[in-house]
Amino acid sequence: MEEKKNNIVLIGFMGSGKTSVGLRLSYRLRRPVEDTDKLIERREGRTISDIFAAEGEAYFRSLETELLGELAETDWSRIYSVGGGTPVRPCNRELLRRLGTVVYLRVRPETVYERLKGDTARPLLQCSRPLERIRELSESRREAYETAAHFILDVDNLSLREIVDRIEELDRIQEKGMQGNGLGDSVQGNQGQGNGARTSSPGENRDGIREYGAKREGTEEGAGRNGQSGFGGEDGRRNMRLLVINGPNINFLGIRERSVYGNQDYQYLLDMIERKAQETGSRITVFQSNHEGAIIDRIQEAYFDGTEGIVINPGAFTHYSYAIRDALASIKVPKVEIHISDITKREEFRKVSVTAPVCDHQIYGQGLEGYLQAVDFVLKKHSE
Repeated sequence: MEEKKNNIVLIGFMGSGKTSVGLRLSYRLRRPVEDTDKLIERREGRTISDIFAAEGEAYFRSLETELLGELAETDWSRIYSVGGGTPVRPCNRELLRRLGTVVYLRVRPETVYERLKGDTARPLLQCSRPLERIRELSESRREAYETAAHFILDVDNLSLREIVDRIEELDRIQEKGMQGNGLGDSVQGNQGQGNGARTSSPGENRDGIREYGAKREGTEEGAGRNGQSGFGGEDGRRNMRLLVINGPNINFLGIRERSVYGNQDYQYLLDMIERKAQETGSRITVFQSNHEGAIIDRIQEAYFDGTEGIVINPGAFTHYSYAIRDALASIKVPKVEIHISDITKREEFRKVSVTAPVCDHQIYGQGLEGYLQAVDFVLKKHSE
C-alpha cells in the first residue's frame, strides 16, 4: 500500500488556479498552505525567473526534487501548491504521492491563455506564440499530471468556491477510505492508488481562520486554537507569552497591493515570527481574522490566558474601531500597534488611528520587519 502523508497536494499547469485554491482551502480546512516555488525562492534568495535565466531549467528542477524529498520526510498536515513542471520528473511524481493526496486541477490551454496573457513573470511563456506554447507544454505534461494524481478535477467551468467544495469533499472521502464516489462529472479518481486515510478531520469554522502549532518539546503539533499559530523557543530561556493579532486582509499578503505591502505572502510572515520566537525563547501565538468581533474576543481572552504582551496590526479597523480600542485599553500589558506601510504618507484616512493611543508604541513603514521590532519592544519593556 502506498505510504501517504496527511497533506493535500495541488498540481496542474500554470494558470490552473493552484495558488488561489490553496489559499482558500487553507481557510476552509484550517491548515497552513505552502507554495513550493516560493519556498525555493526563499532558499535561493532570488526569483524563479532569475534562477531560470542564470542556471537554466535543469538546475531549477533539481531544486524541486531536493525540496520534495525533504517535505516527504516531514510529519506536517498542510496544503502544498507545486510548480507546473514539478510532476514531469518520474522521481518527483513518486515523491508527490508520498507527500499527500494529489489533486490535479485540469484546465484547457485556451483558459490558461486568457488568464495569463500579458504575464511577464512566466519564463516558459516568453515567446512569440504563447498559446501554441501552452498547448504543447500542456499536452507534453498531461500524462505526468494524470500519473501523479490521486484525483483529477476539471476546473474550467468551476468557480473558486466550487473547486474548494469538491476538494473538501475529496478530503472527507479520503478520510473514509473511499475513492471518488458521488462527486459529479468534474472529478475523476485514480483507482487503487492508496486509501488516502486521514488522521484528523477538518474544522467546522469556515470564516477564513487557520489553526496549527509549531512542534516543540512538551507540546503537541497543531495544538493551537481557532485562527492561531503557536510558536515557541527551544532553549532554556523563559517562554514569555506574546500574542500577535492581524486584522482584515493581512492574510492576503502577496496578493493585495504588492507595490504597497510587498510580494511576500502571509506564510512568509508566519515563518519570520516563528524564527523570532525560537531566537528569543518566547512563546508567540499568531491570530488572524477579518472580523471585528473575533478580534475583540481574542483580545479579551488574552486577559485570562496569561498573555504578557500584544502586537497588533488592526488593518482598516485602525481608523474607526473604537470597540477594538476599548478592548485593548482593558488589557494592562505592553502593546504595540504595527503597520507594514508608512501610513503617514498615504491617504488622509489612514493617518488617523483610534487604537494607537491605548498602545505603548506604534511602528509603521518598516515592512514585515516591523513585526520583529514590535516583539523586541515588548520584550525590552518587560526587562525594564
